[in-house]
Amino acid sequence: MEFETRVIHGGQEADPRTGAVVPPIYATSTYKQDGVGGLRGGYEYSRSANPTRTALEQALAAIEGGQHGLAFASGLAAEDTLLRTVCAPGDHVILPGDAYGGTFRLVARVLTRWGLEYTAVQLADLAAVRAAVRPNTTAIWCETPTNPLLGIADVAGLADVASAAGARLVVDNTFASPYLQQPIALGADVVVHSTTKYLGGHSDVVGGALVCSDDALAEQLTFHQNAIGAVAGPFDAWLVLRGIKTLGVRMDRHCANAERIVEFLAEHPAVSEVLYPGLASHPGHEVAARQMRRFGGMVSFRLRGGEESALKVCGLVSVFTLGESLGGVESLIEHPARMTHASVAGSPLEVPGDLVRLSVGIENVEDLIDDLAAALA
Repeated sequence: MEFETRVIHGGQEADPRTGAVVPPIYATSTYKQDGVGGLRGGYEYSRSANPTRTALEQALAAIEGGQHGLAFASGLAAEDTLLRTVCAPGDHVILPGDAYGGTFRLVARVLTRWGLEYTAVQLADLAAVRAAVRPNTTAIWCETPTNPLLGIADVAGLADVASAAGARLVVDNTFASPYLQQPIALGADVVVHSTTKYLGGHSDVVGGALVCSDDALAEQLTFHQNAIGAVAGPFDAWLVLRGIKTLGVRMDRHCANAERIVEFLAEHPAVSEVLYPGLASHPGHEVAARQMRRFGGMVSFRLRGGEESALKVCGLVSVFTLGESLGGVESLIEHPARMTHASVAGSPLEVPGDLVRLSVGIENVEDLIDDLAAALA
């Protein structure tokens, strides 16, 4: 099946008992067993498995082109479970040079106390990535596009580096979504999502996901998912399932609106630089064009007036909402240095103070452009 069909039907077969076309919300913590050890369909306790979560996990695998999906209470819960599965104290991971602030915080301030080592590298430079590999490197962590600088990494090239090093390639596909990019097909071992973002799509749920195709790795991840316990609840799983059904049509509109806004910002005298992989001038444009369907709904730009101007623009919009997160139907604006990426202040991953990040929604694009024009003026 093509993607647009899989998002509607993958993991979402009609309920066998009633024929309901939408998976039920199984709001239960436990299940009646057919005798001691006699599980019905493998269900005994909802931390271990829940039918609504199972439907979501099957859908996640289907739309990412993987064999196994796992759903979590948040994106960071998924990341923590993954890292504690594939790494051990004394191991080393390679992070993007402009990683998401939450990922950096998890590794640098939580898992280093557990004994994990890390190196931050600009992943677009494959030679630099190879040079950063150590004998104890167990994972290369990739974001593409990155948050918030919209950098692009060559997933297939990184897969070759990881394979040669005996390490896992992990790709955070949150910014692109499975509609625009399929990292497993490009050689990634594991795909990570904050399902809060484009997969949920409506700013009404927090969740995370892992997808892989390796059976042995999936078994280990499932064990740790249950043992650590940060699983998606049934209602949250149901909300993400609902969002997935419209992912394709939403992403088309997100991308179309973002492209128009990029054109506007690129010509505006108050803007010194627009960061968007769809621009031919973007250093990662050719790689992005090769591995992505389109270039996404995330746009960042820098102001000639510096940080003060960036803060003013964030406060003067009226259609855009000043807020963290991304990927919802409504357009959001934020100041990364003081909001989503405050945790990397003072580190090599610190982001520029004059940077503004947009999550372009699906409103009428002329209204969005008029709103930005007024704020920039």
